[in-house]
Amino acid sequence: MHYRNAEKEDIPGIAALQQKYHVSTISDEDRPDGFVTTLFSEAQFAELIEKENGLAIALDGEKIVAYAMAASWQYWSAWPLFQYMIEDLPNTEYLGQRLSTENSYQYGPICIHRDYRGTEVLPNLFEFSRRQMAPRFPILITFINKINTRSFKAHTEKLGLDVIKTFEFNNNQYYDLGYDMSKVTPKQTLF
Repeated sequence: MHYRNAEKEDIPGIAALQQKYHVSTISDEDRPDGFVTTLFSEAQFAELIEKENGLAIALDGEKIVAYAMAASWQYWSAWPLFQYMIEDLPNTEYLGQRLSTENSYQYGPICIHRDYRGTEVLPNLFEFSRRQMAPRFPILITFINKINTRSFKAHTEKLGLDVIKTFEFNNNQYYDLGYDMSKVTPKQTLF
């Protein structure tokens, strides 16, 4: 297994993985095992790579089997859900700090091919992404739809993210989670 930052040539493989596990296109068989809810175009993937260097991938040989997105709030500000989260940052405290666009960033979505779930891919990809963003931000923030129980368990039980609060947006219920970027990811085997 190899972990690295995505390059523009990787976008078709990333888009194919997103298509397979996006909430709007996932098979009924795969749905109970988790899904991604935010849909990205190839142009948005390219912008994330070029402007933020924020798309980490896991490869098994040449095959992209997972990706994790991470970027400043400025990148995410085009989407209504993220606009809501940005506006709420000053109302949120974590690790004794009031959150802001300067001291936190948004992690996710993360997508892992079902054949690699429950393996070292999640903690290793998370750790690779964490190491890319730690020099820039002390706090990671993410959200998980309350109906996505597998993702919630993976992030809280396996990775150690903390639930900060819950919120509602567009008739969906979400957990708002955080992570102290100075902490090495539990159960990772990369470093």
